[in-house]
Amino acid sequence: MAKSSSVLIKRYTASDRLNHWTVAITFMLLALSGLALFHPAFFFLTHLFGGGPWTRILHPFAGVLLFAGFVGMMLRFWKLNRITDDDRQWLRQVGDVIRNREDRLPPVGHYNAGQKYLFWTMVVCIPLLLLTGVLVWRPYFAPLMPIFAVRLAVLLHAVAAFVIIAGIVVHIYAAIWVQGSVRAMTRGTVTRAWAKQHHPAWYREITK
Repeated sequence: MAKSSSVLIKRYTASDRLNHWTVAITFMLLALSGLALFHPAFFFLTHLFGGGPWTRILHPFAGVLLFAGFVGMMLRFWKLNRITDDDRQWLRQVGDVIRNREDRLPPVGHYNAGQKYLFWTMVVCIPLLLLTGVLVWRPYFAPLMPIFAVRLAVLLHAVAAFVIIAGIVVHIYAAIWVQGSVRAMTRGTVTRAWAKQHHPAWYREITK
């Protein structure tokens, strides 16, 4: 039985993982450079990018790269992130999730409800960040915009950034908390036991 439980199952292809890590690394660069530009308390982070001017120059270009990478991710995974009634029930039982009482939860498919809602949060926030970022991008576009549009874009950009950073922090914590999740996105495989415990509906689907 132990040997059977340790059999590896393919969860992500090499292409999936490359797409994920491109988005993840680009996001981290954007979060750090964005915080450096957002408030003087974080200005020391500009040293990671060669100083203030280089941080301001590189930040918007990294944003364009993030958007391109996320479009690829969205096209790959949007069907797997459709919200179902089981997902809504999973959220209503979030207390059982926190207490690791997974036997009480509705059967989880390829992604759980938390992962799905983060995905759709990114679908909203990343295009919003790109649009508002373009509006305040100096010296190319900001001088062409009325000042009220630039000010509104700055506010929306900050709000969207806060929401998505908070979501990603929770995502990283959950990936570390659920042992075996990091392996899925580094090696592309999970054990049969992991799939059966955390994503039983997906496990049944791929083993039927």
